[in-house]
Amino acid sequence: MSRATLHNRQDSLDRALQLFWQKGFHATSLKDLEKALDMRPGSIYAAFGSKDGLFQEALDYYARKAMVELERTLSKHSSPLLGLAAYLRLLGGLRDEELPSRACMLVKSLLELGEREQSALQKVESMLAGMETHFIKCFTESQRLGELNSQLDPVRLGRRLQAEVMGLRAFAQREVDSSAVHDVAEDMALSLEALYSDAINNKVETN
Repeated sequence: MSRATLHNRQDSLDRALQLFWQKGFHATSLKDLEKALDMRPGSIYAAFGSKDGLFQEALDYYARKAMVELERTLSKHSSPLLGLAAYLRLLGGLRDEELPSRACMLVKSLLELGEREQSALQKVESMLAGMETHFIKCFTESQRLGELNSQLDPVRLGRRLQAEVMGLRAFAQREVDSSAVHDVAEDMALSLEALYSDAINNKVETN
């Protein structure tokens, strides 16, 4: 595949993502996609197989971008816990960005898709499970580094964090001030930093 073809496909995926993220799978018509991608129906089917195929590729694209953003933030911190806190603060700026929707596309799709879209629904479930697993690994690594109380359960912490992130993004979807979203994200970040501080202080007292 030529570089130009790859670029065009990437551009089409980006446009499709914006549309699906804003309107959802069902509300996005083939006419909408034709206009957004500047492609005829035959070209869309030739490139992506079907509307469902295009939607699933858009989901993949969205999930990759989300993971890159998370990894980029974590890489700037030697502590996984502090990296997660920084990630939460980053999400606090959701209402400051021009986005198709401030709610997570995966969560929106999870709530929208039904039995007729079983393949896409399974993909969404798998992607959310992957993000949860990534959070759990961060908490597990924090325990290994002595930055998290060994009595705490990384699995429960990872699941709770994912639920909090999902809730934060849903909250940001409401007509609330940006400062309110920042404040909620800040409180969430501080709760993670408190876990870090408690573990470090206990290590100092023990030594």
